[in-house]
Amino acid sequence: MNRDKIITIVGLGVVGGSYALALSKKGYTVFGVNRSQESLDAALSAGAIKEGAHSPEEFFAKSDIIIIALYPNQIVEYLEKYGKYIKNGCLVSDVAGIKSCFVDRIVGGIPSGCEFLFCHPMAGREKRGFKYADDKVLQGANFLIARTDSTSEHAVTLMSDLAKDIGFGNVRITDVATHDKVIAYTSQLPHAIAVSLINSDDEDSDTASFIGDSYRDLTRIANINEDLWSELFLGNRDNLIATITSFEEQLGAIKKALCDEDEVLLKKLFIKSSQRRVLLEKKK
Repeated sequence: MNRDKIITIVGLGVVGGSYALALSKKGYTVFGVNRSQESLDAALSAGAIKEGAHSPEEFFAKSDIIIIALYPNQIVEYLEKYGKYIKNGCLVSDVAGIKSCFVDRIVGGIPSGCEFLFCHPMAGREKRGFKYADDKVLQGANFLIARTDSTSEHAVTLMSDLAKDIGFGNVRITDVATHDKVIAYTSQLPHAIAVSLINSDDEDSDTASFIGDSYRDLTRIANINEDLWSELFLGNRDNLIATITSFEEQLGAIKKALCDEDEVLLKKLFIKSSQRRVLLEKKK
């Protein structure tokens, strides 16, 4: 991987900051753009970026790669405002957890001579801000690339190599629709379940102290960034509703077996889940 490339990170939160730390450690020239001066100062002090600014005009004009680590609803507006400053031939990417809700607007609005590649690093934390950024969260994590009809092989190869260079494990290529469907099942549903679990108890419940670490592990991801995850849930609404409905059906089968004291049905459900878990391990 050619490490002479100049990379600008827009948004120095947990994910953007972790990217910046990892890229700088590998020797890339990294610029950072962020509204908060506190985050810029922290990133500079940590050696995550070479220079920082509140707006990207100067950095965009000389960047080979731009990674926009903003909330999904902010990406289109940001490109509409600052896209004209992007250098010809630049590869622009994102880190958003959903894609379908803004793909068409971005593909149609990216400056001529540039390309936008839709990416999703499966890494991060429930906390917010650069102070929680850590390049260790990227190590071995999955990296998803969601292709569109206009995606070039050059862009996929370049970003795949970059992701592997800074420590990501498997790089998986899919399409936008499949990405959002899978994310509803693998990421958004667990968050919804965690929120439901922890909200189902009264405030004075002693469940957490009684069960201990198991309960804390089950509900860890309920410590959630409400602004970001509201966007992710609503932006992927149809897929998430379908996934929740499927989960409700399976949970309903267990509830029915309990209500009917149906031991045979319970055993069938347990056997089926065990078999599917074994198959999952084989696929891995």
